[in-house]
Amino acid sequence: MSDGRHQVSRDGRDQEFRKVTLADPLVEPLLRELTHEYVTRYGPEAHQEMTRYPVDAFAEPHGVLLLLLEDGEPVAGGAYKRYDDRTAEVKRMWTHSAHRRRGLARRVLAELERTAAAVGYRRIFLSTGPRQPEARGLYLAAGYTPLFDVTADPLTIGPLRFEKPLPALLPTH
Repeated sequence: MSDGRHQVSRDGRDQEFRKVTLADPLVEPLLRELTHEYVTRYGPEAHQEMTRYPVDAFAEPHGVLLLLLEDGEPVAGGAYKRYDDRTAEVKRMWTHSAHRRRGLARRVLAELERTAAAVGYRRIFLSTGPRQPEARGLYLAAGYTPLFDVTADPLTIGPLRFEKPLPALLPTH
């Protein structure tokens, strides 16, 4: 499901993945909630994370920003950018606070993996903060390999890095 292909959720809602740019007004809830989440968990300096990368980092052909829309409203999203020639780096994973615990982040992550593999990436990499146990759990459950000692206190590690191989698919571009 990508680029306007629709699906109906179990509760009858129309859902679609849409590729967007950071300038798209539909991205505003993602940016606002992520910024609030980062600042709440890590302090005011975390605000810089949301402006760290240039706008085109999440644009095709080397990146993508996906929103999962439900009845036309953004409920979850995520992005990847080029890390190196064969690796995409996941960034900006988000689920709207009113829609958490529904498996939406896992669906976004799977769609990001599919999209990255389709354009030729062979590996996906990401890091999350040590104060985001929900994200850590998501990535472990989705089959990502932790690049840190999972038995250590996350607050002693710093960023928690993960990787996952991607299947070789024929590029779609």
